[in-house]
Amino acid sequence: MIQEYQLRLLPQQAANEQSIMQYVAREKGMDVRTIKAVRVLKRGIDARQRTIYVNLSVRVFINEMPPKEEFVRTHYPNVEGRPQVIVVGAGPGGLFAALRLIELGLRPVVVERGKDVHARRVDIARISREHKVDGESNYSFGEGGAGAYSDGKLFTRSKKRGNVEKILNVFCQHGASTSILSDAHPHIGTDKLPLVIEAMRNTIIRSGGEVHFETRMDALIIEGDEVKGIVTQAGREFIGSVILATGHSARDVFRWLQANGVTLEAKGLAVGVRLEHEAHLIDQIRYHNKNGRGRYLPAAEYSFVAQAGGRGVYSFCMCPGGFVVPAATGPEQVVVNGMSPSNRGGRWSNSGMVVEIHPEDVIQEKLLPEGANADDPLVMMYFQEKLERECWLAGGMKQTAPAQRMADFTRRKLSYDLPQTSYSPGVVSSPLHFWMPTFITERLAQGFTQFDRVSRGFLTNEALMIGVETRTSSPVRIVRDRETLQHITVKGLFPCGEGAGYAGGIVSAGMDGERCAEAVAQMLETRA
Repeated sequence: MIQEYQLRLLPQQAANEQSIMQYVAREKGMDVRTIKAVRVLKRGIDARQRTIYVNLSVRVFINEMPPKEEFVRTHYPNVEGRPQVIVVGAGPGGLFAALRLIELGLRPVVVERGKDVHARRVDIARISREHKVDGESNYSFGEGGAGAYSDGKLFTRSKKRGNVEKILNVFCQHGASTSILSDAHPHIGTDKLPLVIEAMRNTIIRSGGEVHFETRMDALIIEGDEVKGIVTQAGREFIGSVILATGHSARDVFRWLQANGVTLEAKGLAVGVRLEHEAHLIDQIRYHNKNGRGRYLPAAEYSFVAQAGGRGVYSFCMCPGGFVVPAATGPEQVVVNGMSPSNRGGRWSNSGMVVEIHPEDVIQEKLLPEGANADDPLVMMYFQEKLERECWLAGGMKQTAPAQRMADFTRRKLSYDLPQTSYSPGVVSSPLHFWMPTFITERLAQGFTQFDRVSRGFLTNEALMIGVETRTSSPVRIVRDRETLQHITVKGLFPCGEGAGYAGGIVSAGMDGERCAEAVAQMLETRA
């Protein structure tokens, strides 16, 4: 017999399967020996009051054994000799598009400008050690995309866009912990995700697809109003319909599309800083306990949202027990992001603290580069580039990042010394309140004050603001038809994922990749 229950337990009661079994047996009047297994379906922490509870949805197996696997497997057939589809980019959008194409009997050819997920490590390490950024292999470019080495968080609110459970199950099939199926905020971890991504690549190749690394798309092959394939930097042509999943930082792609008449539009984004606290302090604040998280609770998370001057101010990509990392993709840029390992056991916790920005904000503040006009669809990308270069200059023209103590920032004071940080290239004291745009800094300061009202102690001079966080999403939308998902004027081109402006994270990008694969299959079936 199988029963499902909703439980509200103390952290020590929810610590492991055996203690949950004992609790269920006691509360439901069962003999614990009849309970063969307990599967946690959903897990969330309720830290609103001083007594912390863990809310569980569990499936209890009474006098019968559970299935061997907790996840649902997807079958991937051999697609050798089947119609070919070009997938540009091996981030989550591209990888899930490729896997879904295989399910649908189509042969994906994945081209990725960067290196494989393991070779990327060497180039990423050089950013911190030598302050050198490889323009083709960094925290954004390479197998797995921006998410591979920046945390692997799988939480999304975009559940109407596709099957979240399918995405999570595919990750589990390729080696992710099954805890992601039940956690309220699922997370694989930067230390675990590369192996999962490699397994996904192996599935594509084993099924008859292709994956080409260090292969940058330099142009689309367009005949009339239809895409026929792509040309790479080496002059090689790949022929087929194109799923374009190049990520939010492929600025050369945006420039090529604009120059060749592919319709784009400017898109709002969010810009700010990385804010870093000691993890123990965040544990104390969020768990209402001077001793912090204790033995049975994970590193604490937070999520803040406020309004300031008619724009949203919010925390983004919160990394408990994590690190701040250099995320530039080219020379004369300083960009920061956050990541955390699977155990979230680091000394610091960080998150993006960002302000919502619309194209009209940049135009009104006269922040366009010389020669650009207000109708230019790349206006937000120009703003990103300008701010990232100013950050590079403020940091000493290397990957050292400008930083300021949090309370000093709100008081508009220079920080004469800085606390220790996880940001390995190093930080230099800089008046962020002075050189960052006023419409960002004033709203950030107002937001920090509001956040401190609900979490006393959050606004502290022991917290460090590190500049700048600009790559929260794509600054451009590659406009597509709502029904067919093809570009509105160029047939056979399927803009996909975060870089195309249709996703905001690993899971939503994966779901959009699946949708694009299905749209390609439908188009090819209609033509057959």
